[in-house]
Amino acid sequence: MPVRTPSAARADLVADTALALLAERGMRGLTHRAVDEAAGLPQGSTSNVARTRQALLELAVRRLAEREARVLALEEMPDPRGGLDGLADGLALATHRSLTRHRALTLARYELALEATRRPELRAYFDATGRRFRDQLGALLTAAGSLAPGRHVLSLVAWADGLLFSCVAGSFNNEVPSLEEVRAGLRELLAGMSGP
Repeated sequence: MPVRTPSAARADLVADTALALLAERGMRGLTHRAVDEAAGLPQGSTSNVARTRQALLELAVRRLAEREARVLALEEMPDPRGGLDGLADGLALATHRSLTRHRALTLARYELALEATRRPELRAYFDATGRRFRDQLGALLTAAGSLAPGRHVLSLVAWADGLLFSCVAGSFNNEVPSLEEVRAGLRELLAGMSGP
C-alpha cells in the first residue's frame, strides 16, 4: 500500500467529509466551511486543498471512485469463464454492499450525478471516473461469452442503478432486498443475456 503524504491524507479527509455531507445534507449543505467544521479542521483548510467549488466536487468524485472501487472489488470477481452463476454471485455481493454498509456512499454518488447534469465540466470528470468500472464490467461480460458486451454493460448498470436508487432514495427506501434476492435478480438478467 502506498504511503500517504500529509497533503494526500488531508485531501482524503476533505473528500471523505464532503461525501458524508452530500449524503447527509445534499448538495446545498456542501460548502468549504461545512467541510472544515465537520472534519474538525481549522477554517480555510478545505480551501487550501480545493480552492473552488468545482475543485471540491472533483475531489469528491475522485474519492468516490476510489471508495466505490473497493466496495465493488471487480478484481476479486470469480473467473467469468466459470459460468454466469459465479459472476452473478460476485456482482450481487457488490450491489448488496452498496445497499447496506455503503448506503451513504451510494446516496452521495446520486447527489454528484445530479449536480453533473447541471455542470458540464463536472459531467466530463464524473463520466471519466466511471468509465473504469464500465470497462472492467465489459471485460467480465466478454470473458463470460457476451456477444454484445456494450449493450449488456448498459443493461446491468441500469438494473443495478435502478435497484440502488429505488432502495436508497426512491419508493422502496425502507425495503432492502436480501443478498439472495439481489443474486436471483442478477441471475435472471444474466441468463437473458446469454440466450439466443
